[in-house]
Amino acid sequence: MNYTEFTGKTVEEAIETGLKELGISKDQADIRVVEEGKKKLFGAVKARVEIAVKEEEKKLTDGERTLVFLEGLFKLLDISATTELVSEGDKVEINVTAGNTNSVIGKRGAMLDAIQTLAGAVANTGREDYKRVVVDCENYRENREVTLSKLAENLAQKAIRLGKKIKLEPMNPYERRIIHSALSEREGVKTESEGKEPNRYIVVVPDNLEDPTAEAIEARNDRNRGRNDGRGGYNRDRKNNARGSFGNKGGRKFKRDGGATNSGGTSMKNNDFFGIFLGNSGNKDE
Repeated sequence: MNYTEFTGKTVEEAIETGLKELGISKDQADIRVVEEGKKKLFGAVKARVEIAVKEEEKKLTDGERTLVFLEGLFKLLDISATTELVSEGDKVEINVTAGNTNSVIGKRGAMLDAIQTLAGAVANTGREDYKRVVVDCENYRENREVTLSKLAENLAQKAIRLGKKIKLEPMNPYERRIIHSALSEREGVKTESEGKEPNRYIVVVPDNLEDPTAEAIEARNDRNRGRNDGRGGYNRDRKNNARGSFGNKGGRKFKRDGGATNSGGTSMKNNDFFGIFLGNSGNKDE
């Protein structure tokens, strides 16, 4: 702070003079008494004070406030990560960089989605209008969108080739919207969402549907590591791929997915839907 010295016959007078000259109240001032002032046999010593305007506490923006929260959250979770406010306008965009990205992203983005929901709650505290908050970790969301868009096209081709509806595994609203958007202008198919959260899923319906009453066949593929079977479709190894389980190879979970396996090597039931749904609460697909 920048201090200015003022004098007077007494400390009170010096302070009053300083406040008046600076145009501030006593509450807005930081005051230091340099000399009390006193009378002497011959003359007097004036009182001297130094006054500075207090630095107002910086009011954080919604994005800055969210960064502070995330830093505290990662500290509590014992996650080594740094945050960066990428942009703040119609929406708040934050990027997270971590030594171990899996600790931030989680299985199929469940952890990242949950962090995003909490960040959104913090950013919108006290706001009348809702501001969207996007938390990403080293370009995960963009890469995910590319992967899902490719998956959507492959399943559209498969649905048309077989003349049957294809049912995907349950996805969160964010990922369902990507599938809907990818096939919205695709000729020969349409998409529908069925089921209830957190088990809501997409069905790809071809225009050349052979039997409208037939149940949709399941897309037995890994959204992350789909393996082409050479016929435009994906690996349909019924023996090794557990029903409804994605990310399997020979019935075993990839270590990077963080999935558990039982003693027989087959994947255990996926119970992380809560995290997936939580991470996108309030977002609805069409």
